[in-house]
This record gives sequence, C-alpha cells and structure tokens, in this order.
Amino acid sequence: MELEGRVALVTGAGRRLGRALAAALASRGLAVALHHHASAEGAEALRDEIRAAGGRAECFAADLTDAAAARELPARALRALGRLDVLINSAAVMHQLSLEETTIEQWDAIFDLNLRAAFFCTQGAAPALRESRGKVVNLADLAGLEPWPAYAAHSVSKAGVVMLTKVLALSLAPEVTVNAIAPGAVLVPADYDEATRSFLAGTTPLRRLGAPADVISALLYLLEGGDFVTGATLVVDGGRLVGQPGRRADGQADSDG
Repeated sequence: MELEGRVALVTGAGRRLGRALAAALASRGLAVALHHHASAEGAEALRDEIRAAGGRAECFAADLTDAAAARELPARALRALGRLDVLINSAAVMHQLSLEETTIEQWDAIFDLNLRAAFFCTQGAAPALRESRGKVVNLADLAGLEPWPAYAAHSVSKAGVVMLTKVLALSLAPEVTVNAIAPGAVLVPADYDEATRSFLAGTTPLRRLGAPADVISALLYLLEGGDFVTGATLVVDGGRLVGQPGRRADGQADSDG
C-alpha cells in the first residue's frame, strides 16, 4: 500500500505505543484520526504537532468499553477525514491481577477494552476498509502467546486478540488484510524498577529492551510491504518467546502464580 494521502484511525493514540504509532503514520503522509479516552491532553498535543508539520489530524473522544461507541468511531473518522484506509486497534489496559485477585468487574473492563472494542471498531470500519482495500493491524502482546498468570485477564484477552486477527482476516478477505503485532518488552510498565528492566534485557536473546521504533518498523512492513500477508501475528520481542523457555516477559518463571 502506498501510504501518502491515506487516512488511518489509531485507537489509544494519546499515550505510549499508540501515540508513537500515530506519529509515525503522520510522518509517512497519512491523515490520522487520533482516538483517546483518558489521554485527551496527549492526543491533542500530537494533533497540534502533526498540524504544525503540515499534516492532517483530528481527535476523537470515545469510551471504547462501550461497544456502540467503538462501532461508531470509524464512521466519525470517515465523516471528518473523508475516507478510511487503515485501522490500528491499539487501545488497551494492562493490569497485574492474578486468578485470585481478579474481580468480575475487572475481568469485564479488561475484556471490554482489550478485545471487544477491537471487534466492534473493526465491524464499524469494515465497509469503508473494503471500499479502500485497506488494512487492519491489531496490537496483541507476548502475553497472548504465552501464559502470564500474574496478569491473568490481560493474558487471556490478548490471546483473544490473536484469534480475533485470524477470524477478521478470513471475514474481510480478499479486500482487506488483517494482521497483529505482538510486542515483548518494548514499553515496559512505568512501575518496573531498574532490576526488573535489567533482568528483562539480560534474558532477552538480543540483550536489550525494545523500543517503539521496533514496533513502528513492524507496522510499516505490514502496511507498505505486507500485501500478501493476512491473519498473521508478527512477534517483536527480541527473541524472548523462542529463546527463553520458562521465562515470561513479565520477569517471572512460568511456575510463579
């Protein structure tokens, strides 16, 4: 796909990885619909930066735990920017909650944002994406490919994103490709101390933590060069998944609970 002049909707674009991905797409000449909920300040600041650089960007507030709001979001972006070519389902939460700690309300909140929102946002975007022969990229997680019992609901929700990607790929073919990126230790939680960060880097085969630039490179491959790729999950983890059996990216052994 030639990206210049296209329009992308990025959910969770006000902070962390979603913000970095949205900024990267704007730098490649896409107009960007910046979704936010609790991070309005970050999204609005990014919008202003994109506009100052000569690009197009609009902000869209929505609580994506409301499935109807998630389904309506792409139509709002379409009305404002005129077309829709790319959907990045990035909005998510990551809470450290074990089996015993997780309440019904916490489980529902995690699944409503991490999984259900991506389903209904894609459902809402499907007509426009079919018309433009567009692309969907979901943000999964290494936790969706290996069990993280300390992040029980998060891990299961991200496994759901991996399967959702496959289902959507078949549902939207041949007009639309749907893939996922599963980052490892790229933007680790802010409360991780230096010892945990050093452990993660030292037990990663490439001997470093990742950076947003690593995920951006994967995203640009899927958008610009991955025209014959759909239903795939591209793991960006420095080799942890294959190189460290028994050690998860949350820094705990598989036997830990």
